[in-house]
Amino acid sequence: MRIAILQNDPYQSALIKQVLVQAGHSCVAFDDGLALSKARARSTVDLLVLDWQGARMSGTEVLKAVRSVGGEWVPVVFVSQDASEDSAVRALSLGADDYVTLPMRPAEFRERINALLRRAYPDLCGASGFEVGPYQFDSTRQQVKLRGEVVPLSGTQYRLASLFFSNIGRVLSRDHIFAMVWGREFRESTRTIDSHVSRLRLMLEIEPQNGFHLQPVYKSGYRLLHLRQGETAGTGDHVPLEEEWAA
Repeated sequence: MRIAILQNDPYQSALIKQVLVQAGHSCVAFDDGLALSKARARSTVDLLVLDWQGARMSGTEVLKAVRSVGGEWVPVVFVSQDASEDSAVRALSLGADDYVTLPMRPAEFRERINALLRRAYPDLCGASGFEVGPYQFDSTRQQVKLRGEVVPLSGTQYRLASLFFSNIGRVLSRDHIFAMVWGREFRESTRTIDSHVSRLRLMLEIEPQNGFHLQPVYKSGYRLLHLRQGETAGTGDHVPLEEEWAA
């Protein structure tokens, strides 16, 4: 999963990032809340770890911005030196999902994060697989079936398909896709991802007759839409990325 961190203390920021990276997540750390907010407008993240303080924009301001523009589903954890009950209650009342005090217990923190991610993304974090419409995903075999027939996908193609079908309706930026599928930050031509997406669309027959439409989002990435019966790709609701992630 892709996680953004806002932490004023460089030592604590590095420790949080180390624990999360060791748990298999991709992390980007900030000490500036406004920089995080701008990065979030350009990209997508699966979870936020916030502190009270941040240059130009505090953690509470970032949280309010996320919750006010359709980001209710994004898990948010506060990590702070402040162990007072009042601060924990304040963070939770503003929309945080958890509150962790420092010094952090790494193993406990890792499991708190994983528990939040499992609740927020049950399909993506599932152990065995999931089923969506005519598609059946087997995570153990990294195999996809379309109406019972196995579609021969490579490991990369399976991870890409799983990412889209676990995030139906959500805009996924190209750098998020690259980090989650290829395991590193985006450094290559956009054609790398576009060609893979085009090939996957053909192989899995992602078409209205199968109930789905893979929609390019201008200057960002892609979104998989689940169409209602009789609905065409052109009639699906479209929320521009700027509105979905406006800060």
